[in-house]
Amino acid sequence: MKRSNKKTNSYPKRNGHEPQKLYSYPKYWAECFGTAPYLPMSKIEMEELGWDSCDIIIVTADAYVDHPSFGMAVVGRLLEAQGFRVGVISQPAWDSADAFKRLGKPNLFFGVTGGNMDSLINRYTADLRLRSEDAYTPDAKPGARPDRSVIVYSQRCREAYYETPIVIGGIEASLRRIAQYDYWSDKVRRSILIDANADILLFGNAERALAELAHQLANGKKPSDLWDLRGSALIRDSLPNDWTEIDSTRIDWPAKIDKIPNPYDFHNSEKQIEPTPATQNETRRIKIIPLPLQRKVEFDYEKSYIRLPSFNKVTNDAVLYAHASRVLHQEANPFNARVLVQKHGTKELWVNPPPIPLETDELDWVFDLPFKRRPHPSYKHARIPAYDMIKTSVNIMRGCFGGCTFCSITEHEGRIIQSRSEESILNEIEKIRDEVPDFTGTISDLGGPTANMYKLNCKSRSIQRSCRRLSCVYPTICKHLNTNHKPTTQLYRKARKVKGVKRIAIASGLRYDLALRDHEYIRELVTHHVGGYLKIAPEHSEKNTLSKMMKPSISSYDEFKKLFDKYSNEAGKEQYLIPYFIAAHPGCDEEDMLNLSLWLKKHRFKPDQVQTFYPSPMALATAMYYSQKNPLEKVRYKGEKLNVCKDIDNRRLQKAFLRYHDESNWPILRKSLLSLGRADLIGNDTKHLIPPLRSPKYQSNKRTKR
Repeated sequence: MKRSNKKTNSYPKRNGHEPQKLYSYPKYWAECFGTAPYLPMSKIEMEELGWDSCDIIIVTADAYVDHPSFGMAVVGRLLEAQGFRVGVISQPAWDSADAFKRLGKPNLFFGVTGGNMDSLINRYTADLRLRSEDAYTPDAKPGARPDRSVIVYSQRCREAYYETPIVIGGIEASLRRIAQYDYWSDKVRRSILIDANADILLFGNAERALAELAHQLANGKKPSDLWDLRGSALIRDSLPNDWTEIDSTRIDWPAKIDKIPNPYDFHNSEKQIEPTPATQNETRRIKIIPLPLQRKVEFDYEKSYIRLPSFNKVTNDAVLYAHASRVLHQEANPFNARVLVQKHGTKELWVNPPPIPLETDELDWVFDLPFKRRPHPSYKHARIPAYDMIKTSVNIMRGCFGGCTFCSITEHEGRIIQSRSEESILNEIEKIRDEVPDFTGTISDLGGPTANMYKLNCKSRSIQRSCRRLSCVYPTICKHLNTNHKPTTQLYRKARKVKGVKRIAIASGLRYDLALRDHEYIRELVTHHVGGYLKIAPEHSEKNTLSKMMKPSISSYDEFKKLFDKYSNEAGKEQYLIPYFIAAHPGCDEEDMLNLSLWLKKHRFKPDQVQTFYPSPMALATAMYYSQKNPLEKVRYKGEKLNVCKDIDNRRLQKAFLRYHDESNWPILRKSLLSLGRADLIGNDTKHLIPPLRSPKYQSNKRTKR
């Protein structure tokens, strides 16, 4: 595919620097070794490639699958394309440093990731029970990764080769880049950078930052020299001089505060005296502005940072934690985000703005890298469930602007949609057809974080640059958002015409409120891409709870269902919607769950698989869970206190409302209905939710009959 090296003017400048196209870097000298069939996992494989050492070694908690849906493969192939020799240490034994010496000492750095899933979410259910399987491990065997994999692996890398730089990344590191509430230990933990003893953290879709970092380290720089690298965080002993600090460590400020004068300017009614420039021997002090005054004081935006409440403060003050979470999410737009600073003891955590999203040609280039699209041969015939699930699927985009508070996609991938070209996607479908063993003609998914956000972005680049909305679709769909689904519809039609393809399924989550803006898309989806069932996620029926989730009204679901049924009938197909719901979400009480169960009964839904809210690090809903405050609004100490379901019995009760039809749940539901004053819902009529308690005599007779 032809690439253009022409730089665009779409990137914001920071310190006079524009991001470089991923494919335009001069290759590192080791490119002479060519492309590896698989990134080596042993010394023997390195010798076969003619390598005496690796430039970069990736340590991952997942099995190594050379597929663009697996993070270690994307990172590895990206670095290989820059000319570096990249090795992989997959799921190493962590009881000593020996396994981390398997490939020798890397010339540049260790790259450490917890894999495609957070290691704790991977291992524990929302009820903190051990899972019986690990989908990212050969034969799904559990226990192949440690809890807090990034921390454990990083410490072992440090033990193996003390002086070698350690770069951490992936979703586990991304979601722990600042002080974060940890559900599994029920406390606030400090930035993972400190616990891992790593040199630098890369968050989000890190290709751009990773390429820049690798080349800079190859040129003799140290990670600490790259303190202004977008999409990175690192620990500093001190802060740069001549910067402006926007103090956001407090939440309750006086109503009126006099403007703080600029210490470097003197204004006189008769004449203005210019400040004397600082000499080489002089150091300008950091200027501090309280957050409420940031818009009233002139300062250099490019040299400003926001000070969050310290680790010590958010540990001891849950309300301040909610405030810090709110500020973090407001600084998520890469085109206007500012540096965040948070004190950890005597050290300063420096978090740069998010990475600039990849342009379409760059994303195409990434997906066109020479992936083998299958697990490493060392696994032989072992089954890796996560690979089985995605081996015939195609990722068409990245990012999500939905902003659902319980979801971590936004914190990791960002709100700006990055889309591949039609050509790139269709080429990948042909590769699957030609290269994936036992291909049956079915593409299992054309999607991503959300199935129908392909090529949907802000209509105005200038508005996008200044926007600080947490969601483009809540409380209503933004008028500046492009909601035209025609590119997606066109892609579906072209994909179906690829020779050898019999069926294209859509398995990614669907944003049905967006789909309502384009009925032709719904018709196309329902007619050709639903195999009897379509999974969607209204998450709840009640406005009170939906407002804490940042999800649309249940009326949007009702409207979508009407169209779904209409187009299914027109196509002569019997098809059904499978809605997903969440129990025990912050802000949700028993009455909300009761109303949801009545809604389910009315619509004749009897869910088998239900979700209980799982507080993932850094999510807005997690801040609600921990603080009982709503960070979607300005946080106040005297503000509304949310109902938060933390007690395990209460969480199980809310879950029981979703499975009102399960006889084992009836005892606790009867108790709840009585406490709510809703005994009228207990009985044997169709209007009742659950039956009454049967008499012991009746139960005895029933057992005798059997």
